[in-house]
Amino acid sequence: MQQLNPPGWNRPKGYSNGIAAEGRFVFVAGMVGWTGDEKFESNDFVGQFRLALENTVAVLAEGGAGPEHICRMTMYFTDKEEYLSRLSEVGQAYRDVIGKNFPAMAAVQVVALMEDEAKVEIETTAIVPI
Repeated sequence: MQQLNPPGWNRPKGYSNGIAAEGRFVFVAGMVGWTGDEKFESNDFVGQFRLALENTVAVLAEGGAGPEHICRMTMYFTDKEEYLSRLSEVGQAYRDVIGKNFPAMAAVQVVALMEDEAKVEIETTAIVPI
């Protein structure tokens, strides 16, 4: 994968402006911070964020991909202020689960998610080199 960050632009923190890649696509549906049996064990924002990432990695593995293959990630949060106030914890959880891969990324505040207890949902696209 090639990170696309135009010359003269400030380098984004924790993501890339774009990614160019060739290979087999793996699409991961929106993952929330619940267990495999669809139970929320935590009402904590960072706890749900970490588990949503872990769920993402589990689905990627089923498709023969890993965190290093993620090229695009969209994160939906119900509380922008909580996300921003806990950014260092969010960043640590991200590095713990995903590592130092910084895909093209968007973060969006939404009024609610389909699962009432969910505070975060993460949708991911990965490309595995052929």
